[in-house]
Amino acid sequence: MNTTTIASIVRGDAAIFPPYLYDAYRSTIRRAPGLPLIDVPLTLSELTGPGPRISAITPEDADLTRNAGTGGEAIGQRIIVSGRVLDAQGHPIPHTLVEIWQANAAGRYIHRRDQWPGPLDPHFLGIGRCHTDANGVYRFLTVRPGAYPWKNHPNAWRPAHIHFSLFGPNWGTRLITQMYFQDDPLFFQDPIFQSVPAEAGQRLIASYDHEQTQPEWALGWRWDIVLAGPSATPFEPIREEQP
Repeated sequence: MNTTTIASIVRGDAAIFPPYLYDAYRSTIRRAPGLPLIDVPLTLSELTGPGPRISAITPEDADLTRNAGTGGEAIGQRIIVSGRVLDAQGHPIPHTLVEIWQANAAGRYIHRRDQWPGPLDPHFLGIGRCHTDANGVYRFLTVRPGAYPWKNHPNAWRPAHIHFSLFGPNWGTRLITQMYFQDDPLFFQDPIFQSVPAEAGQRLIASYDHEQTQPEWALGWRWDIVLAGPSATPFEPIREEQP
């Protein structure tokens, strides 16, 4: 079983978390803090949850192949991405809000800053959300995202990945990470993935799940998320420049 563990307080253990400044990932040169971090007291806006307007979701929200509202179906290889959200003791986290966003099958986002000549899919928004069930299980139906170019270094391409957001009980506990796919040929030249220590980085990679695979319909991928504990894997403290 592949698991990813996300620390809930700070980035600390150098064997697990990438450094704030990682020269090969050029955006961190501008983003890394230049002065000691300051603790800021949390206010009501951070201590309250995402609220009923955001938390009120429907089953259709978890089907990225048809949730664009166009009546058509997204182009690409259908995949089922599923797993469990667990605490440090392996107990399930039920009814928590999970959100994802991703590029389409051609590696293109619907975003004004994404202007490379990959085709847009009018039937694919690239966003979805669901609640975990009583056993901490989440499930999305989507299409496998394509790789996309970015300008970090010459001939730079990001491996296929899906962004995950877990809200937890309030805004201050929101965690963001990325899920990758087994045997991707682009890991070697991706500084975001390479910034993560090797052992921890393996927990960001989903496993093919034949039991989850549906005959003549969709391939299954399993990725469990553990929110805390000694096996922590990295999360993203800030958003990437690429959408």
